[in-house]
Parts: sequence; C-alpha cells; structure tokens
Amino acid sequence: MNETRSGQIAIVGRPNVGKSTLLNQLIGEKLSIVSQRAQTTRHRILGILTRPDAQYVFVDTPGFQTRHGNALNRAMNRSVRQALAEVDVVLLVVEAGRFDDRDRVVLRLIPDDRPVIIVVNKIDQFKDKAQLLPYLARLAGEGEFTAIVPVSAMRGVQTEVLLNETRKHLPNTEWLYGEDEMTDRSERFLAAEYIREKLFRLIGDELPYAAAVEIEKFVVDGALRRISAAILVDREGHKSIIIGSGGTIIKRIASEARQDMQRMFDGQVFLEVFVKVKSGWADDERMLKTLGYD
Repeated sequence: MNETRSGQIAIVGRPNVGKSTLLNQLIGEKLSIVSQRAQTTRHRILGILTRPDAQYVFVDTPGFQTRHGNALNRAMNRSVRQALAEVDVVLLVVEAGRFDDRDRVVLRLIPDDRPVIIVVNKIDQFKDKAQLLPYLARLAGEGEFTAIVPVSAMRGVQTEVLLNETRKHLPNTEWLYGEDEMTDRSERFLAAEYIREKLFRLIGDELPYAAAVEIEKFVVDGALRRISAAILVDREGHKSIIIGSGGTIIKRIASEARQDMQRMFDGQVFLEVFVKVKSGWADDERMLKTLGYD
C-alpha cells in the first residue's frame, strides 16, 4: 500500500528566474501570470496538484527585492519570508549558468531545518548540456541541498523528476485541500492578475513599475461574469501610455485578458477596463492592503 503525502512547497528565488512559469507547468494551468519583465509576481499564489499518492501545495512567491525600498517591495519581501516560515520543502529556483549575491540573499532567508531543492531553470538555453557540469559542481558548494534538479520550466523538461524528488520530503499525511481544488485564490483575484499580465506583455518597459489593477465590480450572473476593473497608475502621463492612440492598447489589454478569464472561468465574461491616477499608491500602506498586499 502506497503512502499518501501532502505538504506545502515554497517556490522562491530572485526576480525573473522563472518561478511562475514553473508553477504553471507543474499545475498544468495558468495560475500565476508571466512576462519578460522582472517582478511580475507580486502576491503569494497557491497552486495545488493532487496525484494518487501525493498532494503538492506549491506557494509561488514574488522575487525577493534587494533594491527599491518602498512599501510595495517591503510587502512582497514579507510575503517571501512568511512563505519560507510555513512550508515543508523549499524549491530555490536559479537561472542555469548564473548564481550571484542576489541568489545568496534568498538562500540565507531559508530556515536551516527546511529541505532545499535547487531548481536550475532554463537549461534549454544550453545546446551542449555538458557545459552545465562545471556550473552544477560550483552550485553544489554553495550550501547543503537535498538535490539539484536541472529543468526547463518553459518546455516541461524534467518536471516529473522534480516532483518525484519533492515528494520524498513531504509529510506522510492526508490531503490539505480537496481533490478538485487548484488554488486558494478567488476568481476576482485571478481576473486582476490576468489584466496586469497584459499590461506587462503589451506595454513592456514603457509601463511604469507603479501600476496595479483594482477590481471595482465582479458580478456572477449564471455562466456570465460582469467585471469592471481600474488600472492604477502613479502619474497622469502614464495614463495615455496605457490607453494608446485611439484607445487601441487598452482595448487589446481588455480583449486578451477577457479570453484568459473565459478559459479559466469556463463561461462568458463582459469586461470593462479603465485607467485611474492614484499618486503614490505603491508607498501607501492603506492602499496596498486594499489591493490585497499583506
């Protein structure tokens, strides 16, 4: 008779190493938003994968911030620390061929009694995998790790190996969540995240860091959802960037976000998106709590 195991696994690392891509690949659904821009993830997101012999409760965290000292970044760093204090296993995600002081800062945050698996992501960027061997040897000298698993989160390479290695360190216990549950986050939260992803993807470096999404209305009417969302920016000048000439950009943001919502919510979505100027929101503790930052 197989043992059933269940536990929480933190996915941590510096910004832009592929933590959210890894979560989505492991779960098989787009729970955590992804873009080329660093610091896309701002909230802890739970992704639940239930197999016959194990339930993996992954905690995707923001990239740990070593720069920018505003209230938003402090809130994200608190989120990382809290996740590390509560989980059973830690996946420290690093970028293949790179390990520097930013990675070491995150490594030092991990409690000494937690099993740590180093996930070496983006191995698909190396045509000759033998080139990775000296790097992996150096990495092994950075700490006491239970395993080092090279993966490509984008392509799903070696993710089963990672799951098998992770399972070894999960407590022998019953499921923490229902078999059909995939996340602890609400549809309202996911709707805001999908809009924010389109902001990053469609505007890129032009988009100011201080941009957020607030859901002002979320009404479920049978299989239809009526959603009204405000994109918050810090300055008046940022508003025109997001709206675009003739409203082209904001229309595309709304259209692409709506398609993601309809796939995830399995129903029709009527979505209205507009832009609001709220100066200094990223350094306003009260506003951050309103937006769901702990």
